[in-house]
Amino acid sequence: MTNRTYELDRAHVFHSWVAQASMNPMVIESAEGSYVVDDQGQRYLDFSSQLVFTNIGHQHPRVVKAIQDQAARLCTIAPQHANAARSEAAALVAELAPEGMDRVFFTNGGADAVEHAVRMARLHTGRRKVLSRYRSYHGGTQTAVNLTGDPRRWPNDYGADGVVHFFGPFLYRTEFHATTEAEECERALTHLEHTIQMEGPDTIAAIILETIPGTAGIMPPPPGYLEGVRALCDRYGIVWIADEVMAGFGRTGTWFALDLYDATPDLITFAKGVTSGYVPLGGVIISEPIYETFADRPYPGGLTYSGHPLACAAAVATIETMKDERIVENAATLGETVFAPGLAELAERHPCVGEVRGVGAFWALDLVADRETREPLAPYGGTSPAMNEIVAACKKHGLLPFVNYHRLHVVPALNITADEARAGLAVLDEALSVGDAHAAR
Repeated sequence: MTNRTYELDRAHVFHSWVAQASMNPMVIESAEGSYVVDDQGQRYLDFSSQLVFTNIGHQHPRVVKAIQDQAARLCTIAPQHANAARSEAAALVAELAPEGMDRVFFTNGGADAVEHAVRMARLHTGRRKVLSRYRSYHGGTQTAVNLTGDPRRWPNDYGADGVVHFFGPFLYRTEFHATTEAEECERALTHLEHTIQMEGPDTIAAIILETIPGTAGIMPPPPGYLEGVRALCDRYGIVWIADEVMAGFGRTGTWFALDLYDATPDLITFAKGVTSGYVPLGGVIISEPIYETFADRPYPGGLTYSGHPLACAAAVATIETMKDERIVENAATLGETVFAPGLAELAERHPCVGEVRGVGAFWALDLVADRETREPLAPYGGTSPAMNEIVAACKKHGLLPFVNYHRLHVVPALNITADEARAGLAVLDEALSVGDAHAAR
C-alpha cells in the first residue's frame, strides 16, 4: 500500500509551492496527539502542527466523533439554508471575538476569507487600494497572494491588484535604524502614515495586517503599534483587517492574538485552528458598521460550501474541547515556563541562533551565519545546505520541524505536554549544533 501511495502521488498529485519533478513527499500512515507516523513506522513529534493548524493535535476523539455524528445527521446543505452546526459555530466564534463583532461569514479557508474581507472593505468604503506589509503571508488566491509580502508573491504579482506594500515593525532587522522597540514602533507608524499620505487617503480601502506575522517570521508587534494602526485607520476612514488565520484560536496563549493588544479591527479573518484543520473552514468576523453596509444591500459574494455542516460541526467541537480542556491556557503556560526559557537557553549555547521571538506556542528561531552582521543562514526566499542539514538532523531524531528560509518555527499542538515540548527542544539542541558549524564564532 505504501509504495502504491507514493507512486500514485508522484504520478498524479500536483503539489503546492514546489518544483514538481524534485518533490519527494513523506508518506504519513497515521497520526495521534502530537505525533505522526510515516510509512516506515518512524514516529515524529510534530513541532509544525502541519501548517500550524492542528492546534488540538491529531485525531482528537471528541472532534472525530462530532464529524462522524454530523455526517450521519446532515452531511451537506446549501448555504442559503440555516442549519444547527453553522448557527452554533457562528455563535461560538462571535462570543470569542471583540465586543461589537457579532456576525460571521464562513469560507473554505484562510485565503478566501482574506479575499472576502478585502471585497467587503472595498464595497464599504467605495475605494480600491489595500495596504499590506512586507514580511507577511495572506494566502495563495489572487488578491491574497498579491497582498502577501514574501517572495511567493513575486511570480504572481503584475502590480494590477490595487495593493501597496509598506514596512512593518521588526526591530531585529529594522528598516528604520531603530535601537529600541519604542523607536521601532514610532518610526514604523510614521512610515505607514507617510505611505497613506503619498498614496492618497481617499484611494485606500483597507490596511490588512497579520496580528502577529506567522510564516514570515513570528514577529510580535511592539507595544502601541496596533493601537497606532487603529488610530490611523480612524483618521483616514480606512478599514483595518486583522488576519488571525495562523495566530488565532489559541496559538498565542489567548483566543485571538488581538487579545494581547488594546485595539479592535473592523474585520477579522480566521481559519486553521478553528477546526484544528480536521475539516477545512475559514471565515470573516464582521463589525457592526460593515454589517450595516449590507443589511439592505445584497453582498455580492458567496461560496457553495460556505458554512459546510461537517466543517462547522468540527469547529463547534474544537472550540468546546479547547474550553473544557483549557488548551488555550496550556499554550500560555507552555510559552512562559517551557518555550521562553528553553529557547533562550538554546540561543545562549548556539552561535547560529541570532534571535528568539514568540509567545504562547508560537515561536521562531532566526538562524544566522554571523551574529554580529545578522547574516541569515539562508537567503531571503531560499534555502541553504546549512538549513537542509538542520532539518535532516531534526528528522533523524524524530522531530518534524516547521522551516521557512533561515528560520525554525516552534509551533506544536497547543495541548502538547511539557515533557513532550522539552523533548522537542532537546532534539533542536542537537540539530542546532549542526548549524553552528556554519556560523561565525
